[in-house]
Amino acid sequence: MEKTVLKIGELAARSGLTVRALHHYDSIELLTPSARADSGYRLYNRDDVERLHKIQALRKFGMSLADIATFLASPDAQFADIVAQQIAALDQQIKQASTLRDQLSLLQRQMPSEESPALEDWLGALEHMKLYEQYFTPEELRRLPFWQQSARRNAKWRGMVSELQSLMERGVATDSPEARALSQRWMETLEHDTATNPAFAHRMTQLLQQERAEGRRPPITEEMQHYIGAAFNARKMALYAKYLNDDEMRYLRDNSRKYQQEWILLFIEVHKQMERGVPPAAPSSQALAQEWMRLFHARAGSDPQTQAKIRHAHEAEPELLKGTWVSQDTIAYIRQALAACGPV
Repeated sequence: MEKTVLKIGELAARSGLTVRALHHYDSIELLTPSARADSGYRLYNRDDVERLHKIQALRKFGMSLADIATFLASPDAQFADIVAQQIAALDQQIKQASTLRDQLSLLQRQMPSEESPALEDWLGALEHMKLYEQYFTPEELRRLPFWQQSARRNAKWRGMVSELQSLMERGVATDSPEARALSQRWMETLEHDTATNPAFAHRMTQLLQQERAEGRRPPITEEMQHYIGAAFNARKMALYAKYLNDDEMRYLRDNSRKYQQEWILLFIEVHKQMERGVPPAAPSSQALAQEWMRLFHARAGSDPQTQAKIRHAHEAEPELLKGTWVSQDTIAYIRQALAACGPV
């Protein structure tokens, strides 16, 4: 026979509340049992349990007991909306739990199988995951090789970081062959590990900056970033020097990094445009191509002969594009967009 009423102790056990809390609800007339047994026990029926569910649901949304009483007393109260909100909240919890499971599985793969992870390993990895999620959506993280770490990739980065630290400690100049070679490997690896997406690379830089701002010590310091950037630029200048005269090189060196942030943001927009399948002839693509030329002229100068030499250098030296998040497809897209602009 189905039970139609519950004693206060039974309701407390089933609802997760204390008997004292139910007594309090009764005393303020928020939840008054519909009946009492001959022995004096409070008895709660189906309607009482339904009302308790509403009370608990509203409490989870931050309502005070007084406000809940007012809400439930209103004839216009739409509790269906509250239930819908509860369902949405549960859906979000399920999603978060699923994400956490994926993260812990990833953490398990990251840890060496032959030794038990230390507490700091777990905490550090979880903090890192939380930081990544501020800058990347779950879909983007699945595309990001940096997130899908492997022991081989970790070892490669540790080796490059160690090599970089050695160069800096020994005072090796950024324009030395050793530093230039490391910077090329570094930037090509970074390009690959950010899925050749300049927006991902930009957010990785922001992630490092936030770690420093919050007092954490990321493995890549600001000084390391500056050293690699200077060495990478020196390597490109060495390649350009094969095609430009001394005056042209002087101008290029003076202006090569002046508009670096503007170039990065432009690369991001062009990449988005191409990913969306926007044709080069579209007005938005033409606008990006015109901005590209503005920055190119600011970097290379206004002499058409110098500009032609730089274009030739890019055709003859594929290394100039490696590690820059710019591909031959990107260049072709910009050229088509420029052609669509017509004479200016």
